Amino acid sequence: MSKTVKEMIIREYKTRLKGVGDATLISIRGVNGQNTTKLRGVLRKKKVRVSVIRNALAKKALAGSGLDPLFPLMDGSNALVYGGNSVVEVARELAKILAEIPGLELKGAVLDGTLFKGDKGVKELSKYPTKEEALGETVALILGPARKVAAQVKGPGANLAGIIKAIEQKLEKGETISKKAA
Repeated sequence: MSKTVKEMIIREYKTRLKGVGDATLISIRGVNGQNTTKLRGVLRKKKVRVSVIRNALAKKALAGSGLDPLFPLMDGSNALVYGGNSVVEVARELAKILAEIPGLELKGAVLDGTLFKGDKGVKELSKYPTKEEALGETVALILGPARKVAAQVKGPGANLAGIIKAIEQKLEKGETISKKAA
């Protein structure tokens, strides 16, 4: 391959992967054409992209990016899987489809600079909450005690309001209010 072609490929990688800091690396060496199409179709629905890469050129293009931790895993025929809402969702989809596509190998994933190595690492990552799920859990944890405090404050206030309403109704009817014996 000529130097000019290599430079074009490197520029294409830089353009395509600009801003991508989290991704999953898979090996598609033993995957046939039908299963590759199936994999791409399932991932496309989730707005996830699959890019087959040339390892040496990808390393040059991605040097200094958040994908550096994947470099030691780049040997053989590889593809970067990225996009969607988060790399956690990508890992979930790949873990689900792994049984259906023989030959697919999960090599690793990167989340915020942390490397999840191998099949085990990607499956571990798939169990993490996504950013939206984590924010929802955090909001629920923050609001939970506030709801309990509001209920505790509201409860006696509601009782007092009921007593005052009963007294008001008795007075409107002309009834006397007697002191209750303790």
